[in-house]
Amino acid sequence: MAEPTNTPMPTAPPTPRSASPAPPLPTSGPQSLSSSPTTTRIPLWPHSRATSLTVPVLASGPKPVVLHLGDPVQYNQATFSEFSSMFKIVRPSAEERTRPAFLAALRERKWGDFAAIFRPFWDTGGEMGRWDAELISLLPDGVRILAGAGSGHDWVDVKLLGQKGILHCDSGLAAGEAVADFAVALIIGTFRALPYCLSSATKPTSFQVAHERAAALSHNLRGHVLGVVGFGNIGQQVAHRCSAAFGMQITYYDVDRKSAAVETGLHARYCMTLQSLIRGADCVVLCVPGSAGTIINSDSLRWFKPGARLVNVASGVLVDEDALADALDQDRLGGVALDVHTDEPHIFERLKEFTDTKVLLTCHNAGGTVETHVGYEELCMRNIMAVLSGRDAVTPTNTEWLR
Repeated sequence: MAEPTNTPMPTAPPTPRSASPAPPLPTSGPQSLSSSPTTTRIPLWPHSRATSLTVPVLASGPKPVVLHLGDPVQYNQATFSEFSSMFKIVRPSAEERTRPAFLAALRERKWGDFAAIFRPFWDTGGEMGRWDAELISLLPDGVRILAGAGSGHDWVDVKLLGQKGILHCDSGLAAGEAVADFAVALIIGTFRALPYCLSSATKPTSFQVAHERAAALSHNLRGHVLGVVGFGNIGQQVAHRCSAAFGMQITYYDVDRKSAAVETGLHARYCMTLQSLIRGADCVVLCVPGSAGTIINSDSLRWFKPGARLVNVASGVLVDEDALADALDQDRLGGVALDVHTDEPHIFERLKEFTDTKVLLTCHNAGGTVETHVGYEELCMRNIMAVLSGRDAVTPTNTEWLR
């Protein structure tokens, strides 16, 4: 599944993801009259530029071949028309994308010497499994770029791609707004005892009890401290929403301290260590990649204030779910909201015991909106068009390993 990720943690080597461009933070002014909840807006991405890392492959000869993995483009038909005019698109069938068939086709050069790999959707196009040494070694030498939906790297070895001279581009930038919105909903849920309120609403007796008792468990967000772990695109958007709309105090921890202008603009205070952030926060929200490792464990859970809250919209591997269940058993946390889980689609059994009271669980939904998928398509195509035209990609992730 896609992983909404930003800058890495010091527990893992810094990754190029932190260099991905972050769009301007939303303003607090009204929306344009031309937009509405039913209008899909196509994002405007930063312009790419010429660089020594990219050499144009477009020439007067045959069109470069792009291997299109997964479903057809659904939303950005104008861009796809331009894309198709520049490249020859080859789209293997679902059967051809199963791992044995896919590996055999690569060995036989069934699709020729394609120059790019295009995977515009997360839910399709990954039937061949992990892109590891076995698969990557079979790619034609002329492949220049793999551009895919989402932002998780668990399915592809981006270092090996770079060492083979293949640029990897994700499209997590397109999911930033959706993930940030969802994170805010989960944060509110932990402050307003939503698991208890929701589970009590189906029966008159429990309804009445919750109506009377939920207030004692609920708090306004204003004035409480939100600790943001990972202050990239998503972390900053979460901070902006919670500060501007709800009056929360913002602290953050990141491998790279942000500029004074960013901190001032978001009213955010930097914490030197994860421990200092957790100890001072009323709610901790995780916005870092899984490469950070299991940062919420039995040790770090002891740093939480009694009654503090935890929200995870990043990666299931960040949280030791057994240790989290222990903390809930001991009544040390006031609320937990998890959109991502260690063994998806399976939920840790012990956590299910708390869904009537303190734990809000969702199905890796944070980035899943129509607008996100529009952005995935557009950004994947723009990355390929840029690189094969000799310009920088918009969202590269593995330039440090590129040969």
